[in-house]
Amino acid sequence: MNALALVLLVPLAGFLVALFIPRNAPQNSRWWALLVSLLAFIDSVVMVARFDRGSGGEQFAIDLPWITSPEIHFAISVNGVSLWLVLLSTLLTPLCVLISWRFIQNRVKEFYAFLLLLEFGLIGVFLAQDLFLFYVFWEVSLVPMYFLIGIWGHDRRIYATLKFFLYTFAGSVLMLAAIIYLYNRAGTFSYAAILELLSSGRLVFAPGEQLLLFLAFFLAFAIKVPLFPLHTWLPDAHVEAPAAGSVMLASVMLKMGTYGILHFCLPLFPTAARACAPWIAVLAIIGIIYGALVAMVQPNLKKLVAYSSVSHLGFVVLGIFSFTQIGLDGAVYQMLNHGISTGALFVIVGLLYERRHSLAITDFGGVATVAPWLSTVFLITTLASIGLPLLNNFVGEFLVLQGTAMANYTWTIFASIGVILSACYMLWMYQRVIYGEAGEEVRSHVGDLNPREWAAVIPLIVMMVWMGVYSQSFLPPVSKVNAHVLEQTRINVPFRVERFPSTRPEVARAR
Repeated sequence: MNALALVLLVPLAGFLVALFIPRNAPQNSRWWALLVSLLAFIDSVVMVARFDRGSGGEQFAIDLPWITSPEIHFAISVNGVSLWLVLLSTLLTPLCVLISWRFIQNRVKEFYAFLLLLEFGLIGVFLAQDLFLFYVFWEVSLVPMYFLIGIWGHDRRIYATLKFFLYTFAGSVLMLAAIIYLYNRAGTFSYAAILELLSSGRLVFAPGEQLLLFLAFFLAFAIKVPLFPLHTWLPDAHVEAPAAGSVMLASVMLKMGTYGILHFCLPLFPTAARACAPWIAVLAIIGIIYGALVAMVQPNLKKLVAYSSVSHLGFVVLGIFSFTQIGLDGAVYQMLNHGISTGALFVIVGLLYERRHSLAITDFGGVATVAPWLSTVFLITTLASIGLPLLNNFVGEFLVLQGTAMANYTWTIFASIGVILSACYMLWMYQRVIYGEAGEEVRSHVGDLNPREWAAVIPLIVMMVWMGVYSQSFLPPVSKVNAHVLEQTRINVPFRVERFPSTRPEVARAR
């Protein structure tokens, strides 16, 4: 069977079987979820090994008729960007199973069933090549996250769940309206067919028409990123979600937004995307600095990491709208880096909460004296998050800043402030939690990593070092895709749109 079909169908089959596991056998549900998620990960590794990195284009394509009227196909494939996002999804799911092993004691069967359904939806989003199918997977991924927060969350979970749902659903409705309009204009939901119609000139949008379509898609994706000022749902969702929910939300679900911008907004609506680039870049920079400043004053570990996500993902959006090859490559690499390092942060915060039953930074201190290995893992993750050379975030941030400098030096200067602030709040958090004198509660409840927890953190540490030292393992297929995206954005783009602010006129002319 096609490797792509397996990586998508294994979580779905696992979800369906999980529903029939007896509720009074929670250990069976845990082992089943671990087995299924590991199989999906192995399938994705096989897919990566078979992927032709020389082309980077769509591969392992499957196109099956689904609905005849309107004509909707079950069309999926993987390219040099979605390849790594699928691998990220399948890597993190078994780790989420492991960190939830002891913590989730209520309705265990349902928890792991929803986790597998979430994996299925997320993978589908990154593979769908039919716009209607993409929307279906987009909504499928929303449902299990809604229940993961709403059932297994903390005290204010209902408020956080409703806020999460209303924000994301509002954006989804706009995107659905735009998808239906595109179908009426193009006569197809096929992403490849629509691109072909646009590039051949058989489908032409008026400037205002393209702008409205771009905004409908972009708002749905910007809410999911989330881009300032559409970010307010994220801190509440993270604080109330269980550890596994926070990991999947931060590491993979937010990437649905940045992937959507790169995969749909830029190629389908190039004129509008370039026209809006200065304004979106300003919002991204505000998000970078604002997220970092708010993170600096957070007394809650999860809220601090949540606001750090707003800041870090601002770099991704900034890199995308630099419209440079290096900027786009850095943006995609930073998507992966954020998934690994922030996922690791939420894993560690979850382990601390499992021991201390508190997220308040003031309730910790002196953890290094009672849990030296946990403190060491926390240190590596903290250094990766602030962009220390030889660790993963450094490469992504460097490429984004370099690409942004080719478009506008002013953007680069302001974005660099976020890098400095990131070091401040991350090191402040680490110092408050790890050093100092251990109180009675810390000494009696906080212990070091056990074998199950080691199994959850070691893959993430390995990836941080690997991606920091040998980025060429990942970047060549990404560059191929981004080169094609940039080529698409130059189709039928009036010269006046090129006039977004630049301190390097020679670069603007070269475009």
